[in-house]
Amino acid sequence: MAGAGTKYKSMAHLPAAWPWRLFSPSQFPPSHLMAVEPPPSDHHGDPSTPGGLGYFHLRLLGPVASLFLLRSDRLYSLSFSRRRGYRLRLIASPARRHRRLRRRRDLLLSTSGCVLRLTHCFSSPDAVRVNGLPLHGGGGPVDLAVGDEVSLLLLGSRYGFVAEKFVSCERGGKVAGSCEEVLVLRAESLRKRLRAISESQDPLSFLRDSHCAHAGVKKAREDGDLLCQGNPINSVPQENLRQQECNFDQVRLEHQPDVTMEDTVRLPQRRAGCDDVELKGCSNGNVEQDHTESCYSDGSTFFLNRLTGIRPEMRAEQHSGVTLPQLLHPVGSLLRVFIATFTSDISWFLDYCKIPQYLPVTIACHNKDRCWSANSESRTAAPFENHPNILLVYPRFPEVIAFGKDRKNQGVACHHPKLIVLQREDSMRVIISSANLVPRQWHLITNTVWWQDFPCRTSPDYSALFSAFEGPKSDFAAQLVSFIGSLINEVPSQAYWINEIARYDFEGAGGYLVASVPGLYMPSPCYLESNYCLSEKQIIHTKSSRRMFLGSVQTSVVGLSHRFHIPSDAGSQLKALSVFLGKCRENMHGTTEVILKRNTNIPADANAVSVLVADLDKFCEEDSVQLGFLPREVAKWVSPLSDTGFFKFSGFIYPREALEAAFGATNTKVQLLLYISKGPEFSQISGLIQDEHLPSLCSLAASLKRNPGLWRLEEVLSHFKWPETLETDFMYSASSIGTSINPQFIAHFASATGKRSNHDVDSEESDPEWGGWTARHELKKPSISLLFPTIDRVKSAACGIQLSRYLLSLPEKTWQRLRSTGIFHDAIPHPHDRIGHPMHVKVAQRRFRSRLGGHSFGWTYCGSHNFSPAAWGQPLRPPSKPNPTDATRGTPSGSRLHVCNYELGIILIAPPPGMSKEGNGRRHGIDGISLPFVIPAPQYKYSDRPATPLAMRQAVSEACIPQSDLSEETDEDIPDEDDEHVVELSDCCPEEKEEEKIYAETLWGQVDSSQSQGKDS
Repeated sequence: MAGAGTKYKSMAHLPAAWPWRLFSPSQFPPSHLMAVEPPPSDHHGDPSTPGGLGYFHLRLLGPVASLFLLRSDRLYSLSFSRRRGYRLRLIASPARRHRRLRRRRDLLLSTSGCVLRLTHCFSSPDAVRVNGLPLHGGGGPVDLAVGDEVSLLLLGSRYGFVAEKFVSCERGGKVAGSCEEVLVLRAESLRKRLRAISESQDPLSFLRDSHCAHAGVKKAREDGDLLCQGNPINSVPQENLRQQECNFDQVRLEHQPDVTMEDTVRLPQRRAGCDDVELKGCSNGNVEQDHTESCYSDGSTFFLNRLTGIRPEMRAEQHSGVTLPQLLHPVGSLLRVFIATFTSDISWFLDYCKIPQYLPVTIACHNKDRCWSANSESRTAAPFENHPNILLVYPRFPEVIAFGKDRKNQGVACHHPKLIVLQREDSMRVIISSANLVPRQWHLITNTVWWQDFPCRTSPDYSALFSAFEGPKSDFAAQLVSFIGSLINEVPSQAYWINEIARYDFEGAGGYLVASVPGLYMPSPCYLESNYCLSEKQIIHTKSSRRMFLGSVQTSVVGLSHRFHIPSDAGSQLKALSVFLGKCRENMHGTTEVILKRNTNIPADANAVSVLVADLDKFCEEDSVQLGFLPREVAKWVSPLSDTGFFKFSGFIYPREALEAAFGATNTKVQLLLYISKGPEFSQISGLIQDEHLPSLCSLAASLKRNPGLWRLEEVLSHFKWPETLETDFMYSASSIGTSINPQFIAHFASATGKRSNHDVDSEESDPEWGGWTARHELKKPSISLLFPTIDRVKSAACGIQLSRYLLSLPEKTWQRLRSTGIFHDAIPHPHDRIGHPMHVKVAQRRFRSRLGGHSFGWTYCGSHNFSPAAWGQPLRPPSKPNPTDATRGTPSGSRLHVCNYELGIILIAPPPGMSKEGNGRRHGIDGISLPFVIPAPQYKYSDRPATPLAMRQAVSEACIPQSDLSEETDEDIPDEDDEHVVELSDCCPEEKEEEKIYAETLWGQVDSSQSQGKDS
């Protein structure tokens, strides 16, 4: 070929006896595109066919639309091997191999000029289709032109390719043929398609089922200039032949004794039982339409994703579903994007949504090793050179939930939310979905999508970022900042997101965010009045105000054991501590205030904060005892925010806990409640804040106590009165149900939503614990209907079992534990055209009828929470010994909550009559929310069985699906929720870590040294 370098050799130079392999696209380094030379005239031993030399471009139809180049003087076959799966083979000796092909009933692909000829020996009339029409057996050759589509049915699976184009290497390799030749080829292809349509029994169905979904084919048919006169072969731009999809990036030679005279390239396999429409949809359907459509939602309901099998006439209607490009449209106006997902296909996302190279995109995703790692360098990755502003973030899992409280052992935890935040100059769109960032979940599997646009403020409002839940008033911004802050807390470069969110107005939010963040939680303490606050220069005596109060942070005091276990001074220090703690006044929650003091003269840490105990009625710094210090990771954000005057900090401890630790009676940490209030400069933050303050602000937002999971559910729904006698439905549909689900957890969940056992509302108000819903009530009459598909429904799906194998999770022992309760109901997709597509939704709804015959009311949840303790939190029983930190011992959800996963969802409330949501009162009622499943859902019959992993394995075995069809690789969504061990592991309080001891000992040494120097001077 003219202009071709000498680095690559033509395949025509290969000896006929050399076995060679065309490697799959994933095996190629995407750095080169092979240049092909004209063939020499003396390669008589090569397998060949008559006609001019050139290359056919065959585009495979499927989720991975790979491109294969077939040389026109070679013979190929498409065959099946139980050991290797489906293969495209080079036939090294045509005369000898042709007889074998007829016995094996393979497809034979040969060429004549610029026409690809297909021969087959299948007896089934529907085994091979060309342009949708079946070819009858007999082996007669069929000529294929550019644009023709071929599909092959073997063992219930259909494979296919499109003849995308033919590139000629004749005439010195300068031109590819005339435009007239190309037009003739296209006209012939079009004539064949028209004839196929006219001869079909149902032309409309034929058009719908054989819809050309691949954008590459469409482009090849439209861009005629690629093959027109004057375009040299070696100048075809790389974007028209994407390197990562081409099997000709480079040739690798391998001598393999076990492969004689032939070698193979694996075709991407379609799922068993899946028809053409299903998998061609992975190429995004009508891509151009998706990228020019926008979508609107006021946040009062959720929608479903658009499936590629939906009827074409419904595609323009939003109720048929929305696409990812629609949600991002117009991409050109985006300033930055934040995404949180469990699994991801970033390359697909960038290509499918046409993300510009300059656009900053932050993607928080799951990686078990990185999320458990203590190394800060494991928190991020930037793997895309062509998109330098894309940053992958791996949120950290806390050590308190690790096995043995040691993160080296890892534990049960999962980063499982599905969140997208789109920032524009005039608005911020928040999208909460149940779909991960992978193509199959957006194209083939039903998922929920909620979104709402929020307008830009005239000036940032930082108070909204720290607002508490107050009934109908939205705390959407505070919940959003807290959740995003927890994901990027250890990535300072991403802290600007906190500042950006403050620029938008979220007061009109249509729902309430529900977040779960891994950790071990205790109930948030009530507001406590303080007298002293932290200051950079001196301890300030000031009365706190509830109006200025923003929240609290649960932390600890480090270094206490070191201070009081020094033999030379232990006795006097312990005696002084006992005296001071004896004089301290305890409040109603058993805590007492301590003094927080900045230590600006300690070289080891300029942010160090000391914790002092003193008589607060007549405070004198010299007449006090130092307990220890704030932990380093807390002091690093407390000190800067205090020094700037943005916030005020005061502290409380439990005196008995401090004495026990000082005397060595326990090795557990001494807890400290850090109270945060608005500082003197809080109202001026927007004008004073600098970039160096943003990481500290992000840490504060992530650390402020917010009720997670079940407690958040209870916090929101307890504001409304839900009349038990008027309940009509209470259901939960999830793709995964936890291992440790039992009547106790179900009762906790129902109680958190307001479920009561007695209908006497007045009595419930007089004694909140009377009438609570318990496991005993749950066993007698299940409160919730759990929707999960039966194995028969999964087996009858359009794509068979394969799509559901890595999507659905209901442990067999959970099913056996609960099958007699009657809690399970079949999950039938709705509307009807979604039947046959798996559901990945996580939707709960509790509905009530109106006494006066009006509209129904209630609440609906959608998001990422599966029905499991790992997602919602496992309520833990109080410890066996009295715990002075148990401030609200009688709460329905228990005294502590163990959460394993990062999760995010939204609650949409249609309040009972007379309980308006104030600003949200114009929202639609619960009847305006269309659920993705049939209601009422039919209860399992005696013979029904859910699609447990065991049931699906048995179904695969019964169907005799080859193992090669069952890929073990998955981009689906089964979080690790084997959480039966949670209660035992979390029943102990954390101990002081070794690095905390070293930090405190270093500070103690420098404090003692400075005090000695002060006395000497």
